[in-house]
Amino acid sequence: MIDLRSDTATRPTPEMLAAMTAAELGDEQLREDPTVNELQRRAAELLGQEAALFLPTATMANQIALKILSRPGCLLIAQERTHIMIFEAGGPAIHSGLVMVGLQSENGRITPEQLRDVTSASEDVEPASVVVFENTHRSAGGRVWPLDELAASAAAARELGIAVHLDGARIMNAAAASGIPAADYGRLADSVTICFSKGLGCPLGAVLASSEERIERAWREKFLFGGAMRQAGVVAAAALYALDHNIERLAEDHARARRLAEGLAEAGLPVDPATAETNFVGIDVGPLGMDVPEARARIREQGVLVSVMRPGVLRAATYLGIEDEHVDRAREAIPRALGALVSA
Repeated sequence: MIDLRSDTATRPTPEMLAAMTAAELGDEQLREDPTVNELQRRAAELLGQEAALFLPTATMANQIALKILSRPGCLLIAQERTHIMIFEAGGPAIHSGLVMVGLQSENGRITPEQLRDVTSASEDVEPASVVVFENTHRSAGGRVWPLDELAASAAAARELGIAVHLDGARIMNAAAASGIPAADYGRLADSVTICFSKGLGCPLGAVLASSEERIERAWREKFLFGGAMRQAGVVAAAALYALDHNIERLAEDHARARRLAEGLAEAGLPVDPATAETNFVGIDVGPLGMDVPEARARIREQGVLVSVMRPGVLRAATYLGIEDEHVDRAREAIPRALGALVSA
């Protein structure tokens, strides 16, 4: 079975496991784990921020960011299908008391005009407090925000007194695809996260980066969220290994996704290869006359697992562990599964 459901299906390589075994350890809750401390230092530099905090998951990192950037009763603005809006179990409302405002937008990108419209319509007792940008944008198909567009939206937010959080779970995919350093994206935000358990190939782990003052406040939130650990250097060592060895290879994932998209399009499936900017391929099942569950079941019968990108669109993801041979087989299996309903 070829698993193309998500880049979270990565497994630590033998070399990464060896790095984990050899990690120098200490008590992370006492800030004495040298491997965690080194990861936090390097991650802050990588993301263009002053300081960083190592956390178990990117969801926890996002939620802590919202806590330190906002106050209860205010508005959270985000594109309607960002991860924070639909995959974090209502966390902004539950943990931070935020009212969530989801905006429709092309390719997952909120414009300065949209921010101005929201703030002009908000009440004094319920002001816009924080906006979340996501780069790459998961539900848009792993699309990359052009730096100038992201900078314009971030600048508009600041003019309006709105804090900016950048959900950079796949920010290294954005950097690899655009050739723009992750720090150039990260500096535009008040806080930024990165996830290590996706394309970077780690078993778990994330970082929240921001100013030194905010990270000190985030440290307390880490305890409140249950994210404080002990000899966490075992996992931080995997992230350090990924920073040294798994960033450049993201381009291989992107090339394989584009080749998969091109093969599916050539076979007559409703796939636009131009949208496969990073490691996601979207397959619109609407023109095929079937729903998502049926399409996934048909593809599974042919030995391939796919997931859902957004309503009506399947997602196939490439990542560490998916090789050329898997792409070749998927290029044949997916059209075979859906081909009976593809128009000639």
